[in-house]
Amino acid sequence: MLYKSEQLPVILVVDDSVENLQVLSALLKDFYRIKIAKSGEKALEILNQDALPNLILLDVIMPGMDGFEVCKAIKANPVTQKIPVIFITALNEVMDETKGFRSGGADFITKPFNPDIVLARIKTHLELQAERVKSEALLRVLLPENVISDLISKGSHTPEIHENVSILFSDFVGFTSITTTMSPVELIEELSSIFSEFDEICSKNDATRIKTIGDAYMAVCGLNGKHADHAARLSRVGLGFIEFLKKRNLQHGPDWICRIGIHSGSVIGGIVGKTRFVYDIMGDSVNIAARVESNGRPMRVAITQETLAQCSNEFEFESIGEVLLKGKGETSLFLIKD
Repeated sequence: MLYKSEQLPVILVVDDSVENLQVLSALLKDFYRIKIAKSGEKALEILNQDALPNLILLDVIMPGMDGFEVCKAIKANPVTQKIPVIFITALNEVMDETKGFRSGGADFITKPFNPDIVLARIKTHLELQAERVKSEALLRVLLPENVISDLISKGSHTPEIHENVSILFSDFVGFTSITTTMSPVELIEELSSIFSEFDEICSKNDATRIKTIGDAYMAVCGLNGKHADHAARLSRVGLGFIEFLKKRNLQHGPDWICRIGIHSGSVIGGIVGKTRFVYDIMGDSVNIAARVESNGRPMRVAITQETLAQCSNEFEFESIGEVLLKGKGETSLFLIKD
C-alpha cells in the first residue's frame, strides 16, 4: 500500500533492548513513522497521551510488565483494543504462541529478524486494518452503533422495542417521469450522488439511514434512547435534504423535488435475513411516517402532532389541517417553516 510521506502509518515499537530498537527503527524508518517505548508501562503511557499508532510491535520478555500483560491491557481499553499487535520474540514454543493469541495478539515475529518477513507481516496487518476500518465505516452508514457492536462481538443482534424514536421518509415527486429522460447509468449515478449526501446529513445529526427503496429514503433517530432531541435532529435532517436539493437543482438538471414526512413513536428494530441480512425497523409508527410523507407538500417537511410535541421549541410551524391517514383516521399534520 502506498502512502504520501505525511500519511505514513505510525508504528509503536516496544522493546527493552536498545539493539533491537535500533535494528527495527533502521528497517522501518523509510516506510513508516516510528514511536519507541523501552517498557510496557511506557507503551501504555504513550497510548494514553499521544495519537494512536496504526500497529504495535511488542516484545514478549521485558522487565516489569511482559508483552502478554501489555497486550491484555491494550485489548481491554476500548480506545486501543482495535490496534493490531504483533509480538516480537525469541520464543517459539506452541504454548507461547497460544498465550499470545489468547491475550489478543495478531501475529508473531521471531528473533533474529528476517527483514523481508518483518516488512511483509507489517504490510499485511496494516492492509487488514485499513480494510476493517473501511468496512466499519460502511456499516456505520447502514447500521446503528449498538447493532455493529453486537455483530462484531457476538455475531448476532437480538430484536428490540424502541419506545420513543423519530422516523423519516423522503420520496421524489415525479420520479417516474424523470426515469424516462435518463439512461439506467445516469439514473443510478444521480440517486447515488443524492443519497450519499443524504447519508452525510444524517450522520451529522446522528441519525441512521435504514434503507432506500427506489427513490424513497428512510431514516431514524433516537434508537436505544440515544438523543432525547431525536425529533428535532430528524427535522434538521429533513430541512437539510431540502436545502441540499435546492442548491443542487440550481447547478444542473433535472430538478429533484422531494416530499418529507416525520412521525415519532415506538418501533421494533432488528436484523432481517441470515445470508443477506439488513437492519430494519417496523411497526405502526413506521407506517404512519410513510403516510405523512405521501400527504405532505413538495420541498417541505411534514410532521405529526407527536413529533411537534417533542420539537416545538426548535422551529416554527404551520398547520395543514386534519388529513385522513389510512389506518389512523383523521390526523393533524404540520409543516416546518423554512
